[in-house]
Amino acid sequence: MSMGAVALRLRPLGSRLVKAMMAASLAIASLVFPAVAQDGTGTAPPNAVARDNGGGWDCRIGYRVEDAACVAIDIPDNAYANGRSYGPGWACRRGYVEVSGMSCAAIPVPENAFLRSSGFDWQCRRGYREDRDACVRIAVPENAYLTNDPSSLGWVCERGFEALNDACVPIEIPANAHLDRSGNRWRCDRNFQHSDGECVLGR
Repeated sequence: MSMGAVALRLRPLGSRLVKAMMAASLAIASLVFPAVAQDGTGTAPPNAVARDNGGGWDCRIGYRVEDAACVAIDIPDNAYANGRSYGPGWACRRGYVEVSGMSCAAIPVPENAFLRSSGFDWQCRRGYREDRDACVRIAVPENAYLTNDPSSLGWVCERGFEALNDACVPIEIPANAHLDRSGNRWRCDRNFQHSDGECVLGR
């Protein structure tokens, strides 16, 4: 049985624009902010703490080694010190994305969408699908219901119906046949076999 409808694949959840911005920012940050060696030796300067093993000192979170001192990291708005010894030394807060390694911009969340648990991407609410950088309502035809499968139309036909274009039409079940477990296809009864859209007695 042919489903009749050509499924329009939905794009993966989340904004491609946001992901591209994050990738570009990481590349720029690696050039602007070289790795910071937290391997201070000698007397610990202000804003530093001695290592437990007695082998030197490290700068406190929010500071970076510069010569023999710990200098404050310039942290932009909507960011926090992450204590990493590489990159800018800060990361954007949930709901923001790094821009050019210098600032944090709010992630544009369209109407009928919400931030994902990661805080760095968004997805459409149930009943909507992503279309470029917006969420559009899924048109569910009569005799169909919503699904959570992003690789499909966003809906499937109820039992006893099949998709045809943008609608769900009753399945025509030939003689000596019945609906299968899915409810959206038919199969021949026992001792019968499929032949040109009919069920004929097996040989």
